[in-house]
Amino acid sequence: MVSATAIVALQDRLTREWHERPETPVSESPFAEAGVDGEWLELVARQHRANFDLWHIEDEARTPGASDSAIAQVKRRVDVTNQLRNDLVEELDRAMMQWMGARGLPNPQAPLHSESPGMMVDRLSILALKIYHTEEEAERIGAPPGHAERNRERLAILEEQRAELAACLDTLWRETAGGMRRFKLYRQLKMYNDPTLNPAIYGKR
Repeated sequence: MVSATAIVALQDRLTREWHERPETPVSESPFAEAGVDGEWLELVARQHRANFDLWHIEDEARTPGASDSAIAQVKRRVDVTNQLRNDLVEELDRAMMQWMGARGLPNPQAPLHSESPGMMVDRLSILALKIYHTEEEAERIGAPPGHAERNRERLAILEEQRAELAACLDTLWRETAGGMRRFKLYRQLKMYNDPTLNPAIYGKR
């Protein structure tokens, strides 16, 4: 079900496509990959889209001269999108737990891994965005002296980190499927968007 190679390739492809056509919905992308469930990859794509949107929404608040009103609106959009991002991480893990549960996994006696696969997919998503934008900076026309070299160095670090994380994800899935390791569904339990839990909201009513 999990293939880090397929995940990385999908995140890279979608990052390029969405930068060329930002309004393209996730549903228009093909998800057929050899040996990887298409519904699973569509879920990966939806989670990546949340990170893609979050990246660019946050950039709006960093625009020089942005008004206080505009920044306040951006903050609210950030909260909503970040909630979606975290909900989709949980959905990824829930889908994997269901897949394993049907096969008598994970082994309850196996050592517990501190990070879930969904969290690792989220980190891969962010790395895909960092790599895309760092490549842009390395190739930017008219950049100051040394800018391209600095970003090529950063790019090498990011690609190394992603390759290592992808290998760790594959290892975790292989060992979990083999009964040698287990992971849990870690609930994010965000409070800031819940009007019954955030005093900044219910205290003003």
